[in-house]
Amino acid sequence: MQMGRVIGTVVSTQKEPSLRGSKFLLLQFIDEEGSPVPGYEVAADCVGAGVDEWVLVTRGSGARIAPGSEHRPIDALVVGIIDTVNLEDRLIYSKKDQYR
Repeated sequence: MQMGRVIGTVVSTQKEPSLRGSKFLLLQFIDEEGSPVPGYEVAADCVGAGVDEWVLVTRGSGARIAPGSEHRPIDALVVGIIDTVNLEDRLIYSKKDQYR
């Protein structure tokens, strides 16, 4: 899995029928400190993440075996919304502190 920050949404009215009803997010990958790293991804969302939230994203076969994702042509899936990130006894990110 990788960490990412939701930077936007992607809307597609014409798509593969199995993708109907799917929400798509535009993600910027981030490192362990929360700094952007090269690369972004459009990912399907199964947890209801929103813009500016830090998320866990799985790619490849992991994205296709999640319940409800079988037989859908997806390469990336947001599988978690991050509450906190701690690194060597330092709080790097706290969702609750972000929205104060």
